[in-house]
Amino acid sequence: MRRSKSSQRWLKEHFADPFVKKAQAEGLRSRAAYKLEEVLERDRLLKPGMTVVDLGAAPGGWSQLARKQLGERGRVIAIDLLDMPPIAGVEFLHGDFRDAESLSKLDAMLDGRAADLVLSDMAPNMSGVAVADQIRAMHLAELALDFVDSHLKPGGAFLIKLFMGTGFDDYVRQLRTRFERVVIRKPEASRKRSAEVYALAMAKREGLRK
Repeated sequence: MRRSKSSQRWLKEHFADPFVKKAQAEGLRSRAAYKLEEVLERDRLLKPGMTVVDLGAAPGGWSQLARKQLGERGRVIAIDLLDMPPIAGVEFLHGDFRDAESLSKLDAMLDGRAADLVLSDMAPNMSGVAVADQIRAMHLAELALDFVDSHLKPGGAFLIKLFMGTGFDDYVRQLRTRFERVVIRKPEASRKRSAEVYALAMAKREGLRK
């Protein structure tokens, strides 16, 4: 089957992308790892002994990088409804964090403890209809925030991919009610034409864990 012109352009751009080439050379699962790497280095989010939960982790680039930077101390727990090949030192839960059964399994893995850092690089399967895609993306972001309310410890941090558009400003305001500091990052590895940005919320306020 012949690919569309837009698909051909995307493939050409993808394989010419320096971050794609760098990820392949360094054995990382996705170019998205460099988006996380820039934020981690700039904001010094990871410390030895931390527990990190990666929502919608597949194919695993963020979990892989977090595990590498944590060294031998700390935990990385990845969850996704898509299956993911194992990563040494990463605990993977094959399930949907929105599902009660999967959440129960995750709670058991955490053994009653809260996470120090929650990561979310999730995005819905895009339909190409901008308004519908934005609504679905913001719904996912709201669900991730619900998870943070109940699973992130006071003082903890939350990094999430958002798309500029309807609902974005309101979501950032919600973050500011829950965290002491909220900043927006646009990593170099994030394509300039993309509407994606990353909201980093730090120092979760006391009393917000359900």
